[in-house]
Amino acid sequence: MTNELIYSLITAVFVGGAGGYLGSLMISKRMALVGDALGHVALPGMGLAILLGLNVSLGAFVFLLIGVLLIWYFEEKTELPTETLVGIIFVLSLAIGFLVTPEPELLEALFGDISKVSFADMLIAVISSVLVVYLIRKIYLRIIFSSISTDFAVSNKINVKRDNLIYLLAVAVIVALGVKVAGSLLVGALVIVPAASSRLISANLKQYSFWSILFGILGAAVGIVLFKFVGWPIGPLVILANVAFFAICFIFKRG
Repeated sequence: MTNELIYSLITAVFVGGAGGYLGSLMISKRMALVGDALGHVALPGMGLAILLGLNVSLGAFVFLLIGVLLIWYFEEKTELPTETLVGIIFVLSLAIGFLVTPEPELLEALFGDISKVSFADMLIAVISSVLVVYLIRKIYLRIIFSSISTDFAVSNKINVKRDNLIYLLAVAVIVALGVKVAGSLLVGALVIVPAASSRLISANLKQYSFWSILFGILGAAVGIVLFKFVGWPIGPLVILANVAFFAICFIFKRG
């Protein structure tokens, strides 16, 4: 196994695990499609990064950061649901992304290409993923409480605005890292599917978090291994592996 593939495997495992954990919170907040939509918000940044010869994850994060700050700001000012504001930013970003992304590289931007990951990319992905899991663990229960009742959260001295901002920034980081694994078109599944699999077999919140992380790790690892043997694009293979685990959990639950 080449160094590049080892770096890719480590990157995918850490991003997949963090994405699964974040996804468990996303599904609990009934915002499963937000991760998918934010993947498209990253497209203009990826296109500009490709044009300028920069790291696509960096370009994606800059646009995602702008996007989540706009979503957070308008959510506070208009009281519109988060998913509505994400939808507005999503269609705007998608339009800009298709205009600025060079056509030859558009496929890579949409479906990812983790085979070019460097040691520095891997290190950033590992540190960022660990940091995201740490931060989300700190606010996990507070986010759950605020999603049930904002008034209840405020009465218990929970800073809902701050926690929502941390949550959205964590989503931005994982999506920015995940676009290399699965591309902007599929990155939402990297977050949603492991958590959905976990939801089927978990009896409590602790199990739910644990299985979400594990399925995220396994889906990413299996996808990378399949890439080594069949040579197909890594992004779709990672998603197919995650969906396969979902199917197994569904069958197990029914049994």
